[in-house]
Amino acid sequence: MDTKNRPLLILAGPTASGKTALSLALAHKLNGEIVSADSMQVYRGMDIGTAKIQPEEKEGIPHYLIDVCDPLSGEEWSVMRFCREASAAIETIYRNGHLPILVGGTGYYIHALAYGAEFPEESNSEIRSELERMSSEDLYEQLKTADPLSAERIHPNNRKRVIRALEYFRQNQEPISLNNDRLKEKESPYALCYLVLDRPREELYERIEKRVDLMLEDGLVEEVKRLKEMGADKGMVSMKGLGYKEILSYLNGECSLEEAVYILKRDTRHFAKRQLTWWRREQDTCFLAYHPEETLEERALNLVKERLALEPKNGR
Repeated sequence: MDTKNRPLLILAGPTASGKTALSLALAHKLNGEIVSADSMQVYRGMDIGTAKIQPEEKEGIPHYLIDVCDPLSGEEWSVMRFCREASAAIETIYRNGHLPILVGGTGYYIHALAYGAEFPEESNSEIRSELERMSSEDLYEQLKTADPLSAERIHPNNRKRVIRALEYFRQNQEPISLNNDRLKEKESPYALCYLVLDRPREELYERIEKRVDLMLEDGLVEEVKRLKEMGADKGMVSMKGLGYKEILSYLNGECSLEEAVYILKRDTRHFAKRQLTWWRREQDTCFLAYHPEETLEERALNLVKERLALEPKNGR
């Protein structure tokens, strides 16, 4: 079958917006299998802070790209690796005769896969080593000079992306923002139905607050403590995720638990806002706003029928 004619359902949305529940409902109705597009749920043993779906919650739906990395090994999960492994998972789902449903909140990963990103050469170890020895402040100052547009788009504390942008600039003598803008002009190799969950801002923030409280009740501090005892530290990519770096600061005696929780809730709200900003700039997206007269599942299924010409089934 021509790739262009093969359907891909994307269910995106900010943290705590309800993607997991809706994705399971759609998978049942559409004979779907789920590919995770979450840059943190790939790490084994990091369950509570990533709000990872547990085996008993999957309702028999196959899930891909969950628990595929060791968080303590230094093994890096990148957009290039994601696209490679997600593409392989999607091919497996097609062979199974099912619909691939890409679900997650990492917008850059979703875009790169959906529009067939062509990646530059692999990381240059000498350049990378030199950049990693620099302070975050100096790195960001260099980025503002080399690639002002990327400096606007990348948060100064996102050291990984700042380093990658500078590395790309040195390797290719052009800003990575230029490459990203070229990517945005590409048409998708798939027939897309790209849905984005969109709750009212105050409701979303309330859900975030409740989710953090539930994570603490479920043992987030104990989960991070166990990882710390196994050798995890703030320098690891896996420990830079929301929930992990804040609790590590508490465990390291850098702040109280109350302060760590306050920062976690605040930064998660800010993260959700940035996620929504990303999707509002995307092409082909259809925002699913909550409406009292129609369920999200009904609206989503109607859009799938309209855009992919797929009829819902009565179960798998």
